[in-house]
Amino acid sequence: MIKRLLNKVRNNHDGKRVASNVGYLMLLQFANYLFPLLTIPYLARVLGVERLGDIAFAAAIILWFKTVTEWGFNYTATRDIARSRESKDATSAILSNVLWSRILLSLICLLILYLASEWIPALKERQAIIMMTFLLIPGDIIFPVWFFQALERMKYITILQLLSKAIFTACVFLFITTKEDYIMQPLFIAMGGISSGCIALYFIYSRWGYKLYKPQPKLILQTIKESSDVFLNQIIPNLYNSFSTVLLGALHGNTANGLLDAGTKFVAIARSFLNVLSRAFFPFLSRKLSYHNVYILISVLISVVFSLFLFALAPIIIKLFYTEEFYDAIVVLRIVSLSIIFLSLSNIFGVNYLILKGYEKELRNLTLVCSVIGFIIAWPLIYFYGYIGAALTITGTRVALGTAITLRSLQKRQISTT
Repeated sequence: MIKRLLNKVRNNHDGKRVASNVGYLMLLQFANYLFPLLTIPYLARVLGVERLGDIAFAAAIILWFKTVTEWGFNYTATRDIARSRESKDATSAILSNVLWSRILLSLICLLILYLASEWIPALKERQAIIMMTFLLIPGDIIFPVWFFQALERMKYITILQLLSKAIFTACVFLFITTKEDYIMQPLFIAMGGISSGCIALYFIYSRWGYKLYKPQPKLILQTIKESSDVFLNQIIPNLYNSFSTVLLGALHGNTANGLLDAGTKFVAIARSFLNVLSRAFFPFLSRKLSYHNVYILISVLISVVFSLFLFALAPIIIKLFYTEEFYDAIVVLRIVSLSIIFLSLSNIFGVNYLILKGYEKELRNLTLVCSVIGFIIAWPLIYFYGYIGAALTITGTRVALGTAITLRSLQKRQISTT
């Protein structure tokens, strides 16, 4: 069965395009994590667990704002462009409305973040690193990976982004030499993103001839409204995910945050590759949902391999990339590695089925219920068990969410076939 499904994709023109898109997206994601991985041992030695905890805390805060500025467009805009990409005018209109919407949202987020960092003591003492980390958002906006994904044109932009990331990763080794230089780490990552974004805009508007229309408030508000359900589905998991990092830092300090970050780092890498697979199939399944079983097979197999690999090799991985003060992160990595399979199920049956079938509200409701439960259990677990409690919160909630989404999607599929 496996061989038959894979041959079906390989011998099909659309299947080859998906495979090519997966390849370039994987290469792009590989760049996003390879270069940080190269710097982990160096930064762990130079900065130490406390400063890495500061970086992790700031990243957890900015994740909320990044999710707001994305507003679900990574899925809704990708779906819409994939279905109307033969019309350059229609595609330009979608792209323009999304870009202006994201710029508006980012300005609102910047104002809120600044005011919060002035008024809240825990944010005030880390204001510099938090504001520096916010610079990741402009680069994310001007490099619309979702647009290239929807057009299934990733080749040149992937290669050029690899080059830019390599340059700014080298800056880490050249300029971060003491603990006081920790604030430069997010700056270099942001500079890589912004430079890649400029290259992306060059391809979109100069090489490929798409247009940037003037902002129209009515269309911007409509664009935001139409993606609201998907946005809620994207941001609600932060109630248990990044919130666990923030709560852990508030209750147990930067060292606990550093251990949690070290233990979850490699699961985040595995998750990113599953997301790449999901995003590569998303525009294709938008047009041909009959290939959903192929995607199920591939995604489940990869997630099982990732989960087993990280669980078994957790001691070797942590000791290879980190110093001795991080060794307690081994148990964190083993706990969170169990969640990878359920993250895959959420992509398979949530993003690539419920959203494509127009069941965004049902997906939102499932995500809301499970995330609220995760938010509630985070308080006692983190209070009593620290970084172990945070790991248990993240894994337990992902298991519940992946299971709920899968059961609901299978129920919908059964109804649609009867």
